[in-house]
Amino acid sequence: MNVHRRQLIKAMLATGGMAVAPPAVSAASPVRIGAPGRLNLMTDVAGLKIGLADDPGAYTGVTVILPDQRAACAVDVRGGGPGTRETDALAAGNLVRSVDAIVLSGGSVYGLATADGVAGWLGAQGRGFSLIPKDGVPPSPIVPTAVLYDLANGGNKQWGTNPPYRRLGEQAVRHARTGPFALGTAGGGYGAGAGSLKGGLGSASFRTGDGMTVGALVCVNSLGSVVVPGTRNFWAGALEIDNEFGGLGASSRSVYGEDWGEAKLNPGARANTTIACIAVDVRLDADELKRVAMMAQDGLARAIRPIHSPFDGDVVFALSTAQKEIPGQNRELIIARLGSVAADTLARAVARGVYAATLPRHRTGRTWHDLPA
Repeated sequence: MNVHRRQLIKAMLATGGMAVAPPAVSAASPVRIGAPGRLNLMTDVAGLKIGLADDPGAYTGVTVILPDQRAACAVDVRGGGPGTRETDALAAGNLVRSVDAIVLSGGSVYGLATADGVAGWLGAQGRGFSLIPKDGVPPSPIVPTAVLYDLANGGNKQWGTNPPYRRLGEQAVRHARTGPFALGTAGGGYGAGAGSLKGGLGSASFRTGDGMTVGALVCVNSLGSVVVPGTRNFWAGALEIDNEFGGLGASSRSVYGEDWGEAKLNPGARANTTIACIAVDVRLDADELKRVAMMAQDGLARAIRPIHSPFDGDVVFALSTAQKEIPGQNRELIIARLGSVAADTLARAVARGVYAATLPRHRTGRTWHDLPA
């Protein structure tokens, strides 16, 4: 964000959102530009826990995003082959539009069972939606879920009638914690592939100058490539902060036509998908979160090429932990700012996930670190 843009935002906040000429900027003008949170992870958003579980033999895993309290939530689906559960509950005009947890899982259709383990554990804790609470009637935990396709990655998927996902879901939610968590080959990104490179679990955060925190978490399993063709530079390189994914920055290389570089060469239906969640600590309603989720999808477009293909099932959730009220009075401008920050933060999270990814023992393939310098 350049100085004039920052000053324009300040002026719009002060004038109720009316566009005005940016004020003159002196060298002594105090400008609060914001920075990543302390951990540069989604858990920088207060009121949120993350749980991870994986199965090395099956080469798959799950990620659970667990708010401390029921949280307003929205979802935006752009890919042509999505695999989801309970996303319809978040649509405008429906009853609930809030969640007890969000799940991002490997396993394609089998991974949807992850939510069974999460819902069972939450219900046992008395957490969930109850229209009219009554003794002997359990609550209904609302656990929207999105899955990615990792069935053909070489893991042992001969699980018969007992896929591991319900167990993995309960394991992940039981161990959900605040604070640091693993990136790369972990959780829902354990068996993922980003184009022809090893994909993974990525996360990043940003705290605005006026104290709003945005966190992003993503499982990168894309058809498209995350690097500029012929280089090691991430498409998200121009957004990198403090060398968080290698320090190469933006590439100066021109790219033409259909040069997709390190994209998967033989995409198949439902064989990909990038699934993500945005969290904010300010109180937003579900309609406002829907706009944030829609804007955040642009972060995938800034980090992956191509994206939203017929062979991807790209899904972005957005939730609010409602730890604080929106600063100022112009909500529409705040939503625009949060959506913009969310997109940049999600793009950074994509690159961080691939940068951190490693190959487990006895697995073949290439990581970003194997690209020629």
